[in-house]
Amino acid sequence: MTGERILVVEDNPLNLKLVRDVLDAAGYDVVSATSGEEGLRVAAERTPDLVLMDLQLPGIDGTETLHRLRRDGMAPDVPVVAVTAFAMAEDHARAERAGFDAYVEKPISVRSLVHQVRQLLDGRVS
Repeated sequence: MTGERILVVEDNPLNLKLVRDVLDAAGYDVVSATSGEEGLRVAAERTPDLVLMDLQLPGIDGTETLHRLRRDGMAPDVPVVAVTAFAMAEDHARAERAGFDAYVEKPISVRSLVHQVRQLLDGRVS
């Protein structure tokens, strides 16, 4: 069991359940939010080791939420991963320019999600 805390910011209940279930089964401490504003609050209360952030959220979007997380003092070594159904090369580049550390495409691959999360956590700057 890893015990590392993953914050999942996702407004689609089915996607949120899938990601929670997969990461819970892998031993992660999963906390969640269904909007950018809630994500900011949860991150402040329960500091995550990694954030999976949907880009299209009600209220403030994923990119603005990322900017506020960084501005409000979340450690720069905490990876923030864009999660979106947009899969074009320009979408990847846009997420990178916005400051996301990585990009995960929807639909989420159950087989690769845990591996991707582990790689991102292992790559953190200590």
